[in-house]
Amino acid sequence: MSIFTIGYEGLNIDNFLALLRSGCVEMVVDIRELPLSRKRGFSKNGLRDMLNANGFAYRHMSELGCPKPIRDQYRQDGDWQRYKKDFKRYLSLKNDVIADLSEMAGSSNCALLCFEANYRMCHRSMVADAVHLAYGIEVAHLQAGTVKTATTANRPEALA
Repeated sequence: MSIFTIGYEGLNIDNFLALLRSGCVEMVVDIRELPLSRKRGFSKNGLRDMLNANGFAYRHMSELGCPKPIRDQYRQDGDWQRYKKDFKRYLSLKNDVIADLSEMAGSSNCALLCFEANYRMCHRSMVADAVHLAYGIEVAHLQAGTVKTATTANRPEALA
């Protein structure tokens, strides 16, 4: 099995569903700490209901969301390297949750969901890296018009 990542920034519901189908995704794993959105249809309950109605399972894993203090620091200083370091440190304490996610990804095609369109600038890429590094599960990033497979050679650095 594989694990995918997807961001809904710039997508409407129809494009979002089409992108999930392009990767043969079966379950969407929402890794936003707070699964709320100003974008219609992308808050937790509405999203879950819409996904279920279209044949996708939904699970919210708030433990894999970026904690507010780390997000606030990034908003303040815009330092992406610091953000990555701080989030990876946080993620290194979540081995049990990464194991649960890996188990899900081993039995169905899962897509890690967050807002940001560019996976390189989103914590979901670091969560996917953690799953790949710990369990060898392949990662692909779903983006409008493409599916980008991230091989070991072009993966970001290891987790702290």
